[in-house]
Amino acid sequence: MKLKKETLLELYTTMLKIRLFEDRIVNLYARGEVPGLAHLYIGEEGVAAGICAVLRADDYITSTHRGHGHVIAKGANLKPMMAELYGKKSGYCKGKGGSMHIADMNIGILGANGIAGGGLPIAVGAGWSAKWRGTDQVTACFFGDDSSNNGTFHESLNLASLHRLPVVFVCENNLYGISVCQITHQPITDIAIRSTSYNMPGVVVDGNDVLAVYQAAAEAVKRARAGEGPTLIECKTYRWRGHHEGDPNQGARYRTKEEIDAWRKKCPIERLKIKLSNDKVATKKKLAAIEKQVVAEIDAAVAFAQESEFPAVVEMYEDVYI
Repeated sequence: MKLKKETLLELYTTMLKIRLFEDRIVNLYARGEVPGLAHLYIGEEGVAAGICAVLRADDYITSTHRGHGHVIAKGANLKPMMAELYGKKSGYCKGKGGSMHIADMNIGILGANGIAGGGLPIAVGAGWSAKWRGTDQVTACFFGDDSSNNGTFHESLNLASLHRLPVVFVCENNLYGISVCQITHQPITDIAIRSTSYNMPGVVVDGNDVLAVYQAAAEAVKRARAGEGPTLIECKTYRWRGHHEGDPNQGARYRTKEEIDAWRKKCPIERLKIKLSNDKVATKKKLAAIEKQVVAEIDAAVAFAQESEFPAVVEMYEDVYI
């Protein structure tokens, strides 16, 4: 699949925006400006960028506890996003959701989710909604390798396949569920083979190759829009940081330095950057200009969050189901 220059630059910009946003959170979290937990997406940018690039504004996504990349790729505004991480009233969820629960129904972000596998049945519900309403909207459901052992995974794939729902299940296989490696919790290497149990296509792609992800997503979304049902896409990738900020030695207690370094060399952003240069899609000056623009956007988001007010104590129980 030959992509237009504009599409390639959009993919690069999206990945860079995710990376630089997350890099900034590393700094802000270390200085105590961002409260709560922060599960960063650094190293996995190719998955979110490749999947969301083929979605429309009215399509849906369900995210995970490691969801910053997903919501940025779906088009979230960085200002209310950063404000939400700060716990400010101007955030997407009025400062009450924090890092793991960012949502914006207006652009199809049905919510990040702190429960492993919690987004799977929500995605099926969104798929049902689209089918009942007679639209051709598609839902992309992001989840991790460890979640594929949960009952919600099997129930959701079964129901979506049975009723040919327009859902693209995206397994971000970064090899670890917190500190547990995939080889110790699954007797299989490729999670995508589980699709055969539910009579749907299962595809394995290099999650650090954004173009491979894009192509797999384009085919899956096309099937879904045509009423042909769901697809399971497994993206092999890796998180560079620990399970969360504060994970000792960035997870080196359960991973080797050699493993981490090997995956860093597979950086999805650098791989696309080299291709853009080799194919004469963009000059170094153009790429530098993109980075400058992204940095300015993040700077503005941080300033917005810092200047925003915290919600008042009397608002504690507003917008909350108890």
